[in-house]
Amino acid sequence: MTIDELMCQIRQEFGFEPTADQDNALRTFSRFMTDADEYPVMILRGSAGTGKTSLAGAIVRTLRRLKAKVQLLAPTGRAAKVFSLNAGSPASTIHRRIYRERTFNGTDGLFNLNQNLFRDTLFMVDEASMVSLATGNTVFGSGRLLDDLVQYVYGGSNCRLLLIGDKAQLPPVGEAESPALRADVLACYGLHVYECDLSEVLRQSRDSGILSNATAIRRMITHDRATELPKIRFRGFADISVVPGDELIESLASSYAGVGMDETMVITRSNKRANIFNQGIRNMVLGREEELTTGDMLMVVKNKYSLSPGFPALSFIANGDRAMVRRVRNVQSLYGFRFADVSLEFPDYDHADMETTVILDTLTSEAPALTREQDTQLFQRVMEDYADISLKADRMKQLREDNYYNAMQIKFATP
Repeated sequence: MTIDELMCQIRQEFGFEPTADQDNALRTFSRFMTDADEYPVMILRGSAGTGKTSLAGAIVRTLRRLKAKVQLLAPTGRAAKVFSLNAGSPASTIHRRIYRERTFNGTDGLFNLNQNLFRDTLFMVDEASMVSLATGNTVFGSGRLLDDLVQYVYGGSNCRLLLIGDKAQLPPVGEAESPALRADVLACYGLHVYECDLSEVLRQSRDSGILSNATAIRRMITHDRATELPKIRFRGFADISVVPGDELIESLASSYAGVGMDETMVITRSNKRANIFNQGIRNMVLGREEELTTGDMLMVVKNKYSLSPGFPALSFIANGDRAMVRRVRNVQSLYGFRFADVSLEFPDYDHADMETTVILDTLTSEAPALTREQDTQLFQRVMEDYADISLKADRMKQLREDNYYNAMQIKFATP
């Protein structure tokens, strides 16, 4: 297929007249896909409101219709689910795709780089700004995710890689920039790099005060002016206003009554502040004094694999997924932690429900989830229950199936 033919096919799926930026991205992608070079790679950069997601979805639908092979990946479980929803095709985490477990010791398994058995396949990675080059978690392969991703993809037969992201997003921990979105970094792997940027904010996004201010801050970051204080514009926008601190509770109550909890959100800078807001809203707005009760909105803070008969969508609960509490029972203290059996409903998955055990210690913790020390403590205390099992493999099998060791880690998601 020629460059022009592929562009025409994607335009048909896109459904809109592409902007100049989008048209350039389509041509760049078509050149990338028809390149006979053995090691082509493409970077698609763009911020919110530029149509990056719509373009990626059109590319996926086109390739599927043309019977081309596509694998969708993202750095986190939540990002993978969002990518899957936007693209209309299943997505996986990078780690789950490119690594295989070598050993399991309860707290950390050891994972080797998997062999890429795919042929003639495009690997599309969303939220690529989070893909790290610096040595990080050495439990996985080399500990350098970008190195391992490139090695895995191009270890296959005629496979190629498309990296999608926003260079103004926070880079991986320990790095000043996002290496996976830099052409010079990828060229060092011996790859033939294609790159393009979407910078034109679409008309329907210009009326948003939130997006307008975010775009202004983004321009400051990308032009090395991040140390300047941004000037937030409030006038002329229907979706942004100033609320004095003593009116916040009243404003939140009015918003809950007017548009509902799903359309009301509080954004804060730390887990400590989130705890303060959550408890204040639960007590003063919602009138809830129990530690955990029916109607509470929760956020899962650590990936959880489970088997939920009849609901295959819930076999993997991602860090960041939301759930509503329907019932709480059997609160108990074990192994130095507190647990409860709960009935949860997942609004983002057709309101599918699940019966599971949760760990209450993470609800108001200032840490993102259980700390490494807490993980180790839980592992050791639970393993004591299986000390009578002689074979280590059998003990590990019991651990994998233990409800308390695998309890869902949660925080309040009231705001």
